[in-house]
Amino acid sequence: MKINIYYGGRGLLDDPTLYVINKFQEVLEELRVTVERFNIYEQKNAIATLPQTFKDADGIILATTVEWLGMGGYMVQFLDACWLYGDKEKISSLYMQPIVMSTTYGEKEALLSLTSAWEMLGGLPCGGLSGYVDDLVSFELNKEYTGIIEKKTENMYRTISQRTKGLPSSNQAVTRTVTRTQPLELTPQESEQLSKYVSDDSYVKKQKEDLADLTNMYRDKLGDLNLVNDEEYVIDFESHFIPPKDAKASFVFMIEGKKKHLVMEVDDVDFSCYYGQLEQADQYIKVTPSVLESIINGQMTFQRAFMTGEMSAKGDFKVLRLLDRIFNFES
Repeated sequence: MKINIYYGGRGLLDDPTLYVINKFQEVLEELRVTVERFNIYEQKNAIATLPQTFKDADGIILATTVEWLGMGGYMVQFLDACWLYGDKEKISSLYMQPIVMSTTYGEKEALLSLTSAWEMLGGLPCGGLSGYVDDLVSFELNKEYTGIIEKKTENMYRTISQRTKGLPSSNQAVTRTVTRTQPLELTPQESEQLSKYVSDDSYVKKQKEDLADLTNMYRDKLGDLNLVNDEEYVIDFESHFIPPKDAKASFVFMIEGKKKHLVMEVDDVDFSCYYGQLEQADQYIKVTPSVLESIINGQMTFQRAFMTGEMSAKGDFKVLRLLDRIFNFES
């Protein structure tokens, strides 16, 4: 097995990311894995050619440090190069372990961005590792932290060796729609020329503007799709509502896969159902679309879904029982 490490920090002596990737490399080499390391900051003028180093790798580690905001410029440039010049067929079979350490805040957000970027490239992300470090010495001496890092390395090794697959991601769907770039086979001479060409600021600026335009176009299309879906389930609940006597309650449905919550407010004969936010509700309900559709189709009740664990709820459980009274979904 061969794993490449791409470090996107600035190489500072007190960078906690360096300690983490050193531990990763140490454990991997104990497992007889060949490890090759690339410090992106040392190859500023050749970042465009770095995706060519994926060819003989079974997996990669993308490691960076949050110093004030985001994953850092070097890692962003590297991901841009993967998008523009990377072999998408190779990337589609390449596992990536993201590592993000922070000396300020924002490591979770940067980790999510790094994982999402790799998914949009079509790659296979492993479970990420992130952490905040305010005292490097204490961090390095903490045996529990060292154990966590070693365990995460072993999990990565097992994931790659067993070719473990994950569930589909919407980020990958975007890739299939947007990506049209062909694999770029370069000779060493061409790679050198490309490095000089890409280091031209005007060219890079134009490429990023084109990429931003493309991203905005598909974001708008996805936004239009969300507007259409804002009516989903609303009509079903409105058409099956039975006004209760002297009842007042509010519900927030958190439906898996939907960014917005489905809100219902009942006040005697008055009933409103919409997608949005409610500061305070009597019941917060978490449910999957398939379970909710089973309830709407009359195949099960809200009470049964809750008792079997297919639906979870938090709040006033007396109010929860009201749902089967005010909605008649019987076939």
